[in-house]
Amino acid sequence: MANSPKPLKAGPKSATAQAQPLMPHATATWLVENSGLSFAQIAAFCQIHVLEVQAIADETAATKLTPRDPVRAGELAMAEIEKGHADPSYRMRISSGPAQVRRTSGPRYTPLAKRQDKPDGIAWIIKNHPEITDGQISKLIGTTKTTIAAIRNREHWNIANITPKDPVTLGLCAQRELDALVAAAAKKAGVAPVEDGRLGADREAMIAELRAEREALNVDPDENEAPREHTAETLFKS
Repeated sequence: MANSPKPLKAGPKSATAQAQPLMPHATATWLVENSGLSFAQIAAFCQIHVLEVQAIADETAATKLTPRDPVRAGELAMAEIEKGHADPSYRMRISSGPAQVRRTSGPRYTPLAKRQDKPDGIAWIIKNHPEITDGQISKLIGTTKTTIAAIRNREHWNIANITPKDPVTLGLCAQRELDALVAAAAKKAGVAPVEDGRLGADREAMIAELRAEREALNVDPDENEAPREHTAETLFKS
């Protein structure tokens, strides 16, 4: 037919049908976030429907998955991704014999019970540490750049119910991880790290109280009398 859609161009032919990635939807999530491939190319490689890829990109998929890097897993060569970038009609081929590699880096796994707290943790970082990039937040919290951008631009579907909360308190990351990220981001941005001032007022009040107690202990009500020197007997006399 004259009006039939142009099919995707396949890579080199093989004797057997192309295998599906081990985790197709998680792989599609990674490709959406980390490549410039079209939804049709990603759907063809992962062997899922193009509308599923669209749902992943729009954050409307029923299940939120941690992205899986097919390059690191040995399922897709960077050369194939580059070919896909150069030619939108090119269909990428999975590498033969994908290595089963356990994820040891990248976005962290967050228990299902805590995933609803992610938007609050993201909002807290955006509010208190604007020097931290979306990519750094994504790795720290284990979320997508699309979600971070939606919260940053106040376009998230649940923005009315999002309250900034410390991600450490929420159990989304460790304090040392957050501190290290803040220091690294501040150094890269060329700004001084923001010190935690939550105990500042209490500290000043404590110092003032201790100073007053010390002065009351050492100064006699009679201004003409020199300050008394205390001994063990006078201090502990009942």
